[in-house]
Amino acid sequence: MNHNASLSAPPRRTRRVVLLGLAILGVASAAFVVRGPLMMAAPKCMAGRWHGCFDTFNGVVLMTLVALPLAALVVWAPARRRSAVGVASAWRMSLAEVGMVHGTVPFLWMTMMPGAGAGIVPARVSLVPLRDLVTMGPLGIVGNLLVFAALGFFAPMRFAALASVPRILALGAGCSVLVETAQYVLRLDRVSSVDDVLVNAAGAVLAALASRRWWRTTAHAPSDRPRPAPAPASAG
Repeated sequence: MNHNASLSAPPRRTRRVVLLGLAILGVASAAFVVRGPLMMAAPKCMAGRWHGCFDTFNGVVLMTLVALPLAALVVWAPARRRSAVGVASAWRMSLAEVGMVHGTVPFLWMTMMPGAGAGIVPARVSLVPLRDLVTMGPLGIVGNLLVFAALGFFAPMRFAALASVPRILALGAGCSVLVETAQYVLRLDRVSSVDDVLVNAAGAVLAALASRRWWRTTAHAPSDRPRPAPAPASAG
């Protein structure tokens, strides 16, 4: 048994190294693709200017990437503390918690950015399904799919109660309804569309399916409790 375990350890380490390498390659490729727009926003962001940085898509994406080392540190600190007290899946829990926030807040920020006619033009709403998909275009559809993708990917890994596709669908749709309602109430010069809700919820479900191999196991046994200490062997 020990021999078999020792043989399986190198493939596992190799798989982890490959996955880490692919993740780094993906981030580097994304940064290379958007390097032009990001560099346009970099001077204003580094100078701490609100206008031209935090009120533009390029600025928000740039600050999200800049904050990645801080996010990694936030993952590391709770994971170390949980590991010290014997919490199972400590690193997975910490990664899921930070991933939900770091991957969702920037998209929510961009979604809630006011348009040029904010507060002036009347609020608009579109309740006819599939009518606005044509006007979204490929870029708009991809953007809407990503709004709650991080939430759908990490939430069932962290919370066993959300480890099912219908619940993730309900979570994505509910959060999207709140966003669309806020856009309508605040008159942000955006169309509150039922298609946005459908695409946002679909993005959360697709991301959840991508992480299913990890969250299906957490649905059976909660991992946020310390492992029980082994009982001392009785003499005699």
